[in-house]
Amino acid sequence: MQIAAVGRALPSNYHTQEELLEEFRRIWKPHFRNVARLEQIHRNVLVRGRHLALPVEEYEKLDSFARSNAAFIRCAVDLGAEAVIDGLERSGLSPQEIDHIFFVSITGVAAPSIDARLVNRLKLRPDIKRTPIFGLGCVAGAAGVARAADYLKAFPDHVAVLLSVELCSLTFQRRDRSIANVIASGLFGDGAAAVVMTGGAHEVSGPTVVATRSSFYPDTESVMGWDVTSEGFRIVLSGDVPQLARENIRKDVDAFLSEHGLSLADIRRFICHPGGPKVLCALEEALELSAGALQTTWKSLREVGNLSSASVLLVLRETLAEAPPPPGSHGLMISMGPGFCSELVLIRW
Repeated sequence: MQIAAVGRALPSNYHTQEELLEEFRRIWKPHFRNVARLEQIHRNVLVRGRHLALPVEEYEKLDSFARSNAAFIRCAVDLGAEAVIDGLERSGLSPQEIDHIFFVSITGVAAPSIDARLVNRLKLRPDIKRTPIFGLGCVAGAAGVARAADYLKAFPDHVAVLLSVELCSLTFQRRDRSIANVIASGLFGDGAAAVVMTGGAHEVSGPTVVATRSSFYPDTESVMGWDVTSEGFRIVLSGDVPQLARENIRKDVDAFLSEHGLSLADIRRFICHPGGPKVLCALEEALELSAGALQTTWKSLREVGNLSSASVLLVLRETLAEAPPPPGSHGLMISMGPGFCSELVLIRW
């Protein structure tokens, strides 16, 4: 199972963190005793700017879950189509060659699902298989690659596409002034990514998915996710996330690599989800990574923020654009998300 290419689509509405902070000051200043605290939280996430699905002035019109979700469907179809086309062009494949499309998102709901709405838009084959997945959140990028690889094991002559579209800005809750929502309002951005993968019967350039591993941490359901309210998705984000990463990821990675006769010293590329500064520092500490091992992940966080499931796929795209390591070298994708859980994907060049 090879990763042939990663497509990308980012909304044209890009704003620096200072520009967005000014907008949040306007919205929240009458309700915050200490506006300086809001500014400090936004600067502490180390994001320099983000893409938004809509122009800033249109967000005030999203006064209900229905309107926010309608905007999600409209924008997700457009960005999803753009990301898939970009991935196909990079891989040299056509829309008609796709046998299975996996769609992941946690920032909106649709029935028919977004992948179904792309069949006509992209002129996909009418016999295409579709698997929409909701609820995995930030872990869904790596988990989606893993599930697509599972499929291609059974159908080595097929082509699979994993599409992630996350429009986090459309979930923003104006009246929620919790610390979790303030952090989310400074951390998350919008974007889409599409991973084109092929079975072993195809000859394409790109690393091979060697193995995958899923880990669920018992009794952690309240750590991260959404509370679904009449106004939409309300963020659940515990301060325990970095500690959970620090306590669990090392043993999972060591056990996973050991199964394949490897250790952390054998990993030449780390492709991690940019969950936020504290989470990345926890991963660096737990895995005892050298300085610069996560530089591509840190760069993605600074430039576009956390795009939930799409983020690790954008890091994968940037990693593939770098000079490849020597043949036979290994890379490791790492994501964590609601559950609380982690997903690991071992790849080889």
